[in-house]
This record gives sequence, structure tokens and C-alpha cells, in this order.
Amino acid sequence: MFNFDHQVIIAGGGPTGLMLAGELALAGADVAIVEQRPNQEVEGSRAGGLHPRSIEVLDQRGIADRFIAQGEKHHVVHFAGALLDASDRPSRHNYTLALWQEKIELGLAEWVSELPAKFYRSCKVTGFTERDDGVSVALDDGRSLGAQYLVGCDGGRSIVRKKAGIGFPGWDSDISYLIFEAEMSGPQLGIRHGPKGLYAIGPLDGENRFRGVITEQELERGDGPDIHDLRRALAAAYGTDFSVRNVTWLSRFTDAARQAETYRKGRILVAGDTAHVHSPAGGQGLNIGLQDAVNLGWKLGQVVRGISADDLLNSYHTERHPIGVALLKSTLALTALNRGDERTNALREMMAKVMQMDGPRKWYAAQMSGLDVHYDLGEGHPLLGRRMPDLDITTANGPTTVFNLLYDARPVLLTLGETENFDIADRENRIKLVEATLEGTIELPVIGAVETPAAVLIRPDGHVAWVKDGNPGSLGGAIAKWF
Repeated sequence: MFNFDHQVIIAGGGPTGLMLAGELALAGADVAIVEQRPNQEVEGSRAGGLHPRSIEVLDQRGIADRFIAQGEKHHVVHFAGALLDASDRPSRHNYTLALWQEKIELGLAEWVSELPAKFYRSCKVTGFTERDDGVSVALDDGRSLGAQYLVGCDGGRSIVRKKAGIGFPGWDSDISYLIFEAEMSGPQLGIRHGPKGLYAIGPLDGENRFRGVITEQELERGDGPDIHDLRRALAAAYGTDFSVRNVTWLSRFTDAARQAETYRKGRILVAGDTAHVHSPAGGQGLNIGLQDAVNLGWKLGQVVRGISADDLLNSYHTERHPIGVALLKSTLALTALNRGDERTNALREMMAKVMQMDGPRKWYAAQMSGLDVHYDLGEGHPLLGRRMPDLDITTANGPTTVFNLLYDARPVLLTLGETENFDIADRENRIKLVEATLEGTIELPVIGAVETPAAVLIRPDGHVAWVKDGNPGSLGGAIAKWF
């Protein structure tokens, strides 16, 4: 029998790995994170915010306020240099929360530290050997750890994905960018569109401190840009390098867009940047990674605890891979619109006007916020496969909200005025039955108001798995399939 140190090992303790560890710990799994950093310090500011659906999934676990208290709310979405009003998105969190990645990681790490999850810091996964009943994971300090499953959350150059032989097809890079934090003298602030892409400089913390992104004149590759590369790129874009100095962060990225051909191969799974890399246009990467983790966590937790069969994990790829496909296409489109040649300028100006119209504006705002995600669970009520909104409801214990019911990451059978007696006695230790009443209507992004169902079965990730009288299958069938 294979020796298990943990049921699940996660390679990488960034936002996706941390979120997944928390979800698995809530599900009752023995989980460990292997992270090469000694702490959550991040080089540079990196990702800059949380989108509405990401804030919702944090709210589903009762931790959203930790992040909201530190950030700044913006009720708009960006489209190719234009600002679109998004304050009418039907969500309690109808805003983007401006918050740097280090604070996001620190908040997630604090949450995970309160749960039964283990960290292996200052080391990284270098390989693994997969067996019939588990995975032997090799670390760079000479140790090995045994687990039932290994999840790669170790970034775009993932060792886990490569060692697993998971293909990473997509589009090669066409342009490269430098992103930096430094002191400058009199820089031109704001966004400009050059022939190949955008240039943007904005104030950071402190006097004469700025953050910027510059499209390089020629495609460059390599992880080690230096201040000479930055000065050259600034001079080409602005005619001056603004006496750039005291560079505290300088990194290069490209517009390459790639996606793992499968999110699951045997006992190996991938999530976040390990599953999809792309231009940061739209700021979706970190957010999609968090949502990958929330989709996978409860499923993997049920499998390792013996509640569900291994094939439940196939639904992770089935549901999340299409989200990755759409992500890559949207970032390719937004990157193309950032070019500043005359033809692209004309297209961008036309599309900016189109996006001010209610229909396109609401569609785009829902897509960029993650509120429009719909898993194909069959025909039926519009709620089926979509996120359950955070409704204000009244139970026997008084007023509450739907998200409050999901704090412990257990599935919920919620009745909304239904008088039928649902018999789930043999599963009541895993599924919560909550009888409630709702005043008002249910509104979904883009779709609008929908009929209030008599009862819904809500998965731990907040998506609706069954709707009474609006679902072709039975409640028993849905419970057997998912739980």
C-alpha cells in the first residue's frame, strides 16, 4: 500500500493554490501546499484587483470583508481605453475591488492558516511519480511526499503540467511588454496607444514613484530585462526616458495565449496560470484562477473522502475548460484593440460607442466580472448551472442571505415557499435543508428577472445543480450525481 503523507498536495501557494487549499480544508481533506517562497511577499504589485464573482466566492466563505476593507471600489469596467458604467450588475458586489496581489495573497494565507492545511515553504516540486493509488512528489530539498492527488498551481511554466505531459497549445507571442515600478521625473500620465500596443504610466506610492507598462518596439523574450531595456522602450514610446531610476520591479510579459489541453490527467490536475496563460488585458487571470479553485475544491474533497467516485473530477475539466477558452479569446481581442494604428483606432472608437449601448454594455460587464458563467447542466430553469444570487431570505431563525448558508462549503437544498417534505435524512450530514421565504424577484446578469423556483439544490461552489419543476431530472438523481 502506498504511503500517503497527505490526501492532496498543491504545487504553488499563489492565489489559486491558497484558495484551493482553503476549499479542500473546508471539505475535510488532508491538504498541503508546497511553496518556494518563505512567505507571501510578492515582487512588485502584479495583479491589481478582484472582480465581482471573485468577491462573491470569498463572501460565500464569509471572508470577503477582510479584502473589501483594504481595497477601493470601482463601479466601472474598462473597454479599450473607455470606461463603461457597471453599477447596475445584479450583485451585492457590483464593483471591481482595487487591491494589489500581495494583499490578496496575505488575506488568503491568513484564512488558510485558520484551517487544517499544512505549508511546506522554501521548497518546490521538481517532479513526481504517479502510481495506481497515489502520487510520489519530489521536492528540491531531497524530500518526497505521498498523496492521492497532485494539483499544479505553479504558474505558466509549470513543472507539474510539463512532467504530466499535458499539452499547452495556443497562440505564440507577437508583442512583448515591460511592466515596472520606479522613480521618474515628469512622466506623461495616462494611457496612450502606440502602433503595436498601449503605454500607460500612473502614480504609485510616494513622491515621484510610478507604475507603468510599455510595449516594446520589437518582440523580446527572456525573464531578465534591465534598466537599459526600460530606458530604451520609454524613449521609443515617449521620446524620453523621464530619467527613470531606482527601479524596484521590472518584468517582461508577452501576449502569448495558451491553455492546457486537459485540466485533469489521471491523478494530476491543473488550475490557474498552470491551466491558462494570456495577456493581462482585462485583468481576469487571478480571478479566473480563484474560480477554478472553487470549482475543483469541493469535488476533489468529496473524492478523497470517499463520498464521490473519481469520475466526478472529470466535470472539473468539462466545466472550466470552456471558461478558459473564452478567457483567451477575450484577452486576444482586447490586446488587438490596444494597438494604435489608424485602422485599429477607428475600430476601437466604433466599438467604444457600441459598448455604451445597454445590451452590449451589460453583456460585456457580466463577462468581465465572471457573473455570467453558466455550466451546461441541461435544459431547464435559467438558474440551472448558473451561480445562485445572494438573495435576502427569511428562515425560521430569522433574516439571512444565501451566501451565509455556504460558509462551511456544504451543499444546500433551499426551499422558497415549497411545502413538500424533501426526504434527505440519509444525507443530512452532508446536505443542509433550509426552508425560507423570499420577497422580491431573482435577477440574473443579462437575462434579467426570472421566475422564483420552489426549491433549488446549490453546490458548494454556489452554482445551482437542480431546480424543482424546472429540471428534467429528479432531486434524487442530482444528489446522486453531485453528492
